[in-house]
Amino acid sequence: MNVLRKEKNEIEIEFDNLTFPEILRVYLNKDPAVTFAAWKKEHSTKNPVILVKTKGKDAKLAIESAVKAITKDLDKVEEDFKKIK
Repeated sequence: MNVLRKEKNEIEIEFDNLTFPEILRVYLNKDPAVTFAAWKKEHSTKNPVILVKTKGKDAKLAIESAVKAITKDLDKVEEDFKKIK
């Protein structure tokens, strides 16, 4: 993960694979303070970059909230999976 640009209401982060930016995009778009969240990949040889814009909430905090929600959901999936016999 590499932060390319960070402002109060906007952040751009580069990732080394596409899996996490896609999950993060989905969760960020559930947040009413997020006005824009999308990733782009300029070329197949380039890393994906996610751009997040917010209104009334720091962009970094929006990402932190989304990561916490993702972690909580994954913990629930793991817990449910362990119950399977």
